[in-house]
Amino acid sequence: MRILLVEDDDILRDGIVVGLGLEGFEVDAVACLADARAAIGDHAGVVLDIGLPDGSGLDLLAEWRRAGVETPVLLLTARDMVTDRVEGLDRGADDYLGKPFDLTELSARLRAIMRRASGRASGDLELGALIISEARRSVALDGKEIAVSRREFAILHALAERPGHVLSRSQLEDRIYGWQEEIESNAVEVHIHKLRAKLGRTRIETVRGEGYRITRS
Repeated sequence: MRILLVEDDDILRDGIVVGLGLEGFEVDAVACLADARAAIGDHAGVVLDIGLPDGSGLDLLAEWRRAGVETPVLLLTARDMVTDRVEGLDRGADDYLGKPFDLTELSARLRAIMRRASGRASGDLELGALIISEARRSVALDGKEIAVSRREFAILHALAERPGHVLSRSQLEDRIYGWQEEIESNAVEVHIHKLRAKLGRTRIETVRGEGYRITRS
């Protein structure tokens, strides 16, 4: 699950990147509003600090919502006034977490707002005998756990969120590569090949000229 982190404190930003990485997130981190505007792209969620060097995160949030950006946003701030929390939620935030905070709580809250955004209540994706756990970052088939790499999990999770729907190669690349990372030309195909070897060749279908989709069972 790829998220955008907007935080100007270098030490805190680096700590969040490492901590969320250990929780299974891919994190694109920026330090100001200008870079956040350029980087919003195809992220599953945003962690947004309110106090930034070039303006207010609340103003950016309102700008995104006016532009139709529906990506779930969790506000992260040192402010603890009720009025600040209310203003953030009224401007379109999905959740709010004050500093200092526990990284496991941040991770859990991110998973929760992303589930709500996709219309799901459960943290597990179940497609017949295939079960994908977001919290544990695990995959099980017929009751047996299947070892997958970080990027294999990201691709499988993206497909399983919308079973039967086709995702293009570029959409899947957005899930496994960062904002400024160089994209390997055949990376998606390689990961799909490995997933088919582990899950069965018919579970992930190729739709010629369009992309890939996962079957419901």
